[in-house]
Amino acid sequence: MLQNFRLLSFIGFLACMGGLGFALYLQHFKGFEPCPMCIFQRVAMLATGFFFLLGALFNPVNIGRWIVAVLADLSALAGAFIAGRHVWLQNLPPDQVPACGPTLDYLMEFMPLAEVVQLILKGDGNCAIIDAAFMGISLPAWTFIAFVGLSIYAMLTVMLPIVTRPKNLL
Repeated sequence: MLQNFRLLSFIGFLACMGGLGFALYLQHFKGFEPCPMCIFQRVAMLATGFFFLLGALFNPVNIGRWIVAVLADLSALAGAFIAGRHVWLQNLPPDQVPACGPTLDYLMEFMPLAEVVQLILKGDGNCAIIDAAFMGISLPAWTFIAFVGLSIYAMLTVMLPIVTRPKNLL
């Protein structure tokens, strides 16, 4: 069962959709408004899920599996970078937290996309606020953990079938 790349990819897709579903639940039912870095993390989670879905739908072979796994891994690593930066901002001393900036909608309306991305990744005071935590760990820290896990899992989806393949007795 663990040798089925399609199934492993589908499980990765479900994990990503579960994470996005939880984020939407927190936003729409618990009232937590996402900061711009949270939105970027959602985009990275969506991209990771998309690559897992490609693997599940098309069940590529040989190099195709590696391509899908590496793309899922890269998007998960990008998400881990953004979440890690978010955690770093949350742990800055109060006097070093950047000032709050305009909303993402405002930035997208008046600035080129490359500048918006650069500005958001620098972070602002909104991103340094810890709205909620579970077991003493902030939501961006949990997201970082999830992205690291997804990154490892993406590589396992392609390597596990190779490692667990029965050896030829001849």
